[in-house]
Amino acid sequence: MRFKLLLAFVEDSKTEQVLDAARQAGATGATVINNARGEGLNQKRTFFGLTLEVQKDVLLFVVEEHLARQILETISEVGEFDQASGQGIAVQIDIEDAVGVAHQVEQLTKVVEDEL
Repeated sequence: MRFKLLLAFVEDSKTEQVLDAARQAGATGATVINNARGEGLNQKRTFFGLTLEVQKDVLLFVVEEHLARQILETISEVGEFDQASGQGIAVQIDIEDAVGVAHQVEQLTKVVEDEL
């Protein structure tokens, strides 16, 4: 079984919604890194030298490759990434090898067979 790594940078107010939606789309779990900061095309506004910006969380998902695209699209939709600049971003990366996922392989084998 092959896996993909999905990295999603999400507004912290939407983290729980994105996690729930990703699980419904086939993700079996996630790692959340709190309080990330990023900068896009437009620099953030400042007020008396303090940057006014929304905190982001980084969500990491190790998902089965056949489910990856649907999960990625679900994350984008629920996170409202295409609604306005700075809402978030998600990327998909191939995983060459992984350990510690044997319990997921067992559960995902039936799901993927049903998908195909």
